[in-house]
Amino acid sequence: MFKWYGLVGILIIVLMEINFFFKIQPFASWYFPIIWIGYILVLDAINKKISGKSLISDNKNNFFGILIISALFWWVFEFTNLSVHNWGYIGIMGDLRLRNLFGLLSFATVLPAFFETYELIRNIHLFDKLKLKKKHDITKRFLHTMMVIGIIFFILPLLFPKLAFPLVWLSFYFILDPINYLHKQPSIIKHIKDRNLAIPLSLLLAGIIMGFFWEFWNFYALPKWTYNIPFVSFFKIFEMPLLGYLGYFPFAFELYVMYFFVQSLFLRRDKLLAN
Repeated sequence: MFKWYGLVGILIIVLMEINFFFKIQPFASWYFPIIWIGYILVLDAINKKISGKSLISDNKNNFFGILIISALFWWVFEFTNLSVHNWGYIGIMGDLRLRNLFGLLSFATVLPAFFETYELIRNIHLFDKLKLKKKHDITKRFLHTMMVIGIIFFILPLLFPKLAFPLVWLSFYFILDPINYLHKQPSIIKHIKDRNLAIPLSLLLAGIIMGFFWEFWNFYALPKWTYNIPFVSFFKIFEMPLLGYLGYFPFAFELYVMYFFVQSLFLRRDKLLAN
């Protein structure tokens, strides 16, 4: 049975899209976080219908934890942007409390929307039969080298922002995925070692799907973000330059490894996301 909140999510998306033309306040100003809430509700209901598993209804405490972690994650990227200045915001609300609430709600939707998309891809078994032909051995030297590279990737954009800015979207993956692997948490390295491509490819596809919707709905939103990306600021699709969409691939890996790193520290292991 299709969960009732999925119908609510569909209604939210339809009404918010209609309101783009009518601009009824305060809904027009809060367009972006509201429509993403609708997206999350719809996909969760679809996933529950297909697999019987739900991020929302199976473990509400864990779902609210994902919302909180999501907001914290994005503030980390906002910190890096203080150096690289790759994006900025226009139409920001004047009231500081409302501005902070808007940012909190918007950032909190990133991780649950991403994982709902990823779970949908996994539920339709798109990549289940794809495996690496050769088995790869993972050594501690390889893992430590990855972490050192990740630290370098994090530092370089702070020192040379105009040249090294793309490394922001790789640094956390290189640092945290080896740590997750060593602590027996879900990791991309483990999937590669097992020759299993289903999860890495599902994450990459989820990343580009989410990238499209983030840019599509941002384009019509106010407040919204715009980009200032050196060397590639041409052939824009919505506000994002075409080549900028490539960043959503490593960003998907970063969300995955950051989530399971934090979960290993504070939360009970969630089998729904790990499998």
